[in-house]
Amino acid sequence: MLSYQHLYHAGNLADVHKHALLAAALDYMTRKPKPLSYIETHAGRGLYDLTSPEARRTGEAEAGIGRVAGGFPPEHPYARALAAVRAAHGGAAYPGSPAIAAELLRPGDRMHLAELHPAEFAALCANLPQKWIDKRQADGLEMALALTPPEPRRGLMLIDPSFEIRADYTRLPRVIGQVARKWNVGVLMLWYPILISGAGAGAHEAMRDALAADHPEALIHEVRFPPARPGHGMAGSGMVVLNPPWGLAEEAARLSKLFARL
Repeated sequence: MLSYQHLYHAGNLADVHKHALLAAALDYMTRKPKPLSYIETHAGRGLYDLTSPEARRTGEAEAGIGRVAGGFPPEHPYARALAAVRAAHGGAAYPGSPAIAAELLRPGDRMHLAELHPAEFAALCANLPQKWIDKRQADGLEMALALTPPEPRRGLMLIDPSFEIRADYTRLPRVIGQVARKWNVGVLMLWYPILISGAGAGAHEAMRDALAADHPEALIHEVRFPPARPGHGMAGSGMVVLNPPWGLAEEAARLSKLFARL
């Protein structure tokens, strides 16, 4: 149950989709002077080397950010975060969502990260050593329930599981409902894969539909793309966003056009 390591998949097209929307949301939220809380339930290691044997083995980064980086102008918050991380760590570095958030947040904002995998958590602590970042080796959904409503109350939560545990598909609508009731002003972002083969093929549909029924005002955005390699089962990426910030629907529409060209 703790076998997943994102290093094999960092920088793929699902990351591009997820991270572009996350960066756009944080960019808008940080324009106002009020501090905010950022909570992430499945942080991974936070920073990835796209020249590593693991990343090269799958070829997903080459088919992902390597293919579409030019689709983001330099002023886009995702492009800004990517450029800042590469300036600090080299041109082959790729920021996970914790590193993107760390680049976009401001002094006075708070950040809480959970990662259960022991090796990934150790790497997370090494890659994001800043003392102001609260890092916990813990079940992220349990942390989400324990922390909400956070202080500051204004903020965003990213829920980004690997879905290697099939029960997540049924657990997540319930947990998100609990968090939303406790933190009704929070921006809640859930990422999910769209799988076309294997045991998880189509598993996202019931979860997405349950969330849409429970939260009819949520923004639901999906993109499709060619599998990264023959036999690869992921052919799309989805995001459900409760309390979407202003302008996020327009960013989603822009991404739809970008992905439609693939």
